[in-house]
Amino acid sequence: MADAQQNQGFSIPPANPAQTPPPAAPGTTQTQLGLNVNIPTGGDDGPQARDYAIGGGVLLVLLVAFFFAKNAYANHLAAKRVAPGAANAAGWWLFIFLTSLSTASVLAVVNSAKFLSLIFMVPMGVVSIVALVFMLMNGRR
Repeated sequence: MADAQQNQGFSIPPANPAQTPPPAAPGTTQTQLGLNVNIPTGGDDGPQARDYAIGGGVLLVLLVAFFFAKNAYANHLAAKRVAPGAANAAGWWLFIFLTSLSTASVLAVVNSAKFLSLIFMVPMGVVSIVALVFMLMNGRR
């Protein structure tokens, strides 16, 4: 009973600096037994909101450029005597193709640990390939 009253979980650190344990490395904590335990602090591990905003801005600029490329490609096909409807459809498929490739690239740059997995890259690759095939098929009509 005397032990329970004497040790209540708080202890004053020793006054002699030679008796203090060495400081633990950043990102670790030291237990009472002197063991270093690695606890993630969530500091600079992943992308910040600023990184996502920059990636979104780059993607927006690319989408505007791809829209102009879509119109130029449709006009090029129309000049080659492709039906205007087919030329316009081929232009939109070009836009989808370029958009899916650039989205996959921007996501891979912003957070490669998360977005370079199969669950993200396979659908983007399938959309890109399908859009490329449809673009080529509509451009030959």
